[in-house]
Amino acid sequence: MIHNMALLKGVGNFFALDIGTNAVRVVQLSSTGADSWNLQHYGYAAVDEKTSASDSAESRRRLGEIIMTAIGQSGIKEKNVVIGLPSSKTFTTVIDVPNMGEAELKSTIKYQIDQYIPMSVEEAKVDWALLGQSLHDTKQQEVLLASTANIYAEERLEFIESLGLNVIAAEPDPIAMIRSLLPSGIKDARLIIDVGEQSTDLAITFGDSPRLVRTIPTGLRSLIKAAVQNLNVQDDQARQFILKFGLAPDRLEGQVYRAIESTLDNFATELVKSIKFFQTRYPNTPVGGILLSGFGAVVPQFGEYVTAKTGVPSSLANPWQKVRVATADQQKLGSIASEFATVIGLAQRRNNS
Repeated sequence: MIHNMALLKGVGNFFALDIGTNAVRVVQLSSTGADSWNLQHYGYAAVDEKTSASDSAESRRRLGEIIMTAIGQSGIKEKNVVIGLPSSKTFTTVIDVPNMGEAELKSTIKYQIDQYIPMSVEEAKVDWALLGQSLHDTKQQEVLLASTANIYAEERLEFIESLGLNVIAAEPDPIAMIRSLLPSGIKDARLIIDVGEQSTDLAITFGDSPRLVRTIPTGLRSLIKAAVQNLNVQDDQARQFILKFGLAPDRLEGQVYRAIESTLDNFATELVKSIKFFQTRYPNTPVGGILLSGFGAVVPQFGEYVTAKTGVPSSLANPWQKVRVATADQQKLGSIASEFATVIGLAQRRNNS
């Protein structure tokens, strides 16, 4: 059953499901052109972090109810679903292989996979996609590898199918977010930063493909923790401070910024490291801009901070840029609109078969 679960391939009619740490999001789009869609349905239901993180039968039952609530609200009737796999449960990498045809590649790549993924091939579900010619060696081509543990993939699949849905594909969240966040026709490299509750997904793209994908274990929660410790405030107040004053050195006499500064500096170091790694591998392909998503698009002055630390101009990414949304829906989405990068990206998968 699990072996038909495409991690990277295209699909037919379906809706997308993103089970996040703080919310469940569902989206169904209809295609209106090469890179444009209409929003048909969407749903959103908040999740308690304890529920999304736990493996207990009770938490799973509760999560199932929340998923069905989001689907119920959305008006989605479709049973086929594409799901996102959190980056903490997936491993994604780009490798070089000699130039050869797709059929030959198919037969050789399975013998090479075990040297690239952090678990044994028997225990992993692996998928790959050809990205095209290598950017730094004309005799090579680049392949995107994505893997997840069989046990996790099977449990997730059984859980979703127990709700009466049919999982036709699963895809790592960072791969999905690229589709929604990267504007059409970008010629140079871009660093996409999607800041979540617990961690941050990064991707450096060239053309419309990821060339580097990684996760940094710093998210909004890390900043809240630092603020709680250093400002002597409660969790919810620390969250309000960060979302309201952000990294502005002149608000509250710069106290919030100072409280979270060392956590931010570690985060910035990881960004710089990723850019350096990319530039070493692709010396002729400068990173031309940074796109901020998730809490990175919400926390005031976050972009200015990132630009100052990396020397690369940053701007807010818009996950809805290729999607037409009715005015009434725009108003309803309001403050949560920035959280939809992954689920819209999943919904924007094409049927390539």
